Amino acid sequence: MKPFYLLYTFFLLLSFAGTSQTRQVSTRNTVPGKVQYGTASFYADKFEGKKTANGETFTQKGMTAAHNTLPLGTWIRVTNLSNHKTVVVKVNDRLHPKNPRLVDLSKTAAKKLGYTGHGLTKVRVDVLGKNQQLIAIN
Repeated sequence: MKPFYLLYTFFLLLSFAGTSQTRQVSTRNTVPGKVQYGTASFYADKFEGKKTANGETFTQKGMTAAHNTLPLGTWIRVTNLSNHKTVVVKVNDRLHPKNPRLVDLSKTAAKKLGYTGHGLTKVRVDVLGKNQQLIAIN
């Protein structure tokens, strides 16, 4: 009977070890102040009304973004490096895993950054965190 309990305890500890490691990676990605550089695109109109990864309905009028490594619900400030315009958006969706772009913005956010005529632009992404009150500060 003892070997069964030892084996059960071992697997239980092993499962907790994997869980805490996953949480640690997620927490590290949401640290306010983290900066990323890459290419931004914007959503095609065909995605209007479709569900995003967090279950919200996508609208081009929203201030939202798709990002592959930041947790859903994270607020980010995106700066267009060619004209220095900025927007604050919420990550609520994911890009296709093979997509090389850093972020995909709603058309409203892309217009505010001034790159809808080009389709793509180089950006800086500043992680603000998950607290919605950060928008008023930034």
